[in-house]
Amino acid sequence: MIDRRPPEDASRFLPSDPHPSLAALRAAAAECTACPLHLLGTQTVFGEGPPKAKVMLVGEQPGDQEDRAGHPFVGPAGKLLDGALEAAGIDRSLVYVTNAVKHFKWVQRGKRRIHSKPGAREIRACHPWLAAEIAALRPAVIVCLGATAAQALLGREFRVSRQRGEVFASPHAPHVMATVHPSALLRAPDQATRERELRRFIDELATITSLLE
Repeated sequence: MIDRRPPEDASRFLPSDPHPSLAALRAAAAECTACPLHLLGTQTVFGEGPPKAKVMLVGEQPGDQEDRAGHPFVGPAGKLLDGALEAAGIDRSLVYVTNAVKHFKWVQRGKRRIHSKPGAREIRACHPWLAAEIAALRPAVIVCLGATAAQALLGREFRVSRQRGEVFASPHAPHVMATVHPSALLRAPDQATRERELRRFIDELATITSLLE
């Protein structure tokens, strides 16, 4: 017989408090087993930043270094993001950073753990955590970094390639924008392309300041 029950998501792991703090959400997420990725990841990597941050950046999932450290955006892509935020005139310490998926999905290649794109089931399973973070934070601006984050918040039909840098009003926040994930800049085929795309990325981040005015 076909099992027609909807796939499990993380809702049952949320705190019973209808308005939990980010700290309470982080503690609860550490126990989440809503999808098989908890068996792959070393630990849950929850969002971090000021509890009253006006800006929220949402990536795809933690990478290898984030998984080991337990903190988001501390690897090479995170360092590039830090530099881009500084160049855009944004204080990184005032920004909340998180991911659509809180566990690292990877495949073994020799001695290395290689990033593997999370699937729709995993994104859906983890969505209650992202929704709860947004509800607790109530940011003025959300920036989706990459297609996974953008589709998690703006729908499966959203295409960063077509709508990159556009600002939308959304139920999630007054202003939502999508751009590339900084890891995409690290994969640029040559230095000239990387520099051009980095400049565009910085310019897009710089619009955050005007949105907060």
